[in-house]
Amino acid sequence: MRRRPINILRLAALGACAAALGAAGCGSSTSYKNDPRPPSPIVVSASIGKSGVSVSPAKIGAGPISLLVVNQTDTSQRVTLERTEVDKTAFQQQTSPINPHGTASLKADLDEGTYTVKVDGGAIKAAKVEVGAARPSAQNDLLQP
Repeated sequence: MRRRPINILRLAALGACAAALGAAGCGSSTSYKNDPRPPSPIVVSASIGKSGVSVSPAKIGAGPISLLVVNQTDTSQRVTLERTEVDKTAFQQQTSPINPHGTASLKADLDEGTYTVKVDGGAIKAAKVEVGAARPSAQNDLLQP
């Protein structure tokens, strides 16, 4: 008997069909819940002076922030961001020591309430930050991280 040569194109087509059917069977049957994105992060600036800490803006909406701190004193300072309300969940974040005339940043997701931005020791007066209702979602904002 004489053997027929296997047609390479036919074999490749059969392989492609088998791969497509196999990939189609790997799908998930669960539905995807499209939760809205969190609000866009905002930058809150703080400066440490000889007499006190100042923060801008001092009133913001709840959501993610990036606290950018500049130390304008001649000594190293460590900044603490904490919730000041007694009946709320405890919240406290701290920077590493900031060199004189240096900067540091701190990222946090703040809930509604009153927060204090302070430095170690009692010689420099702390600043208050009022956090109001949650900012709107960034769901439909383009080019967001």
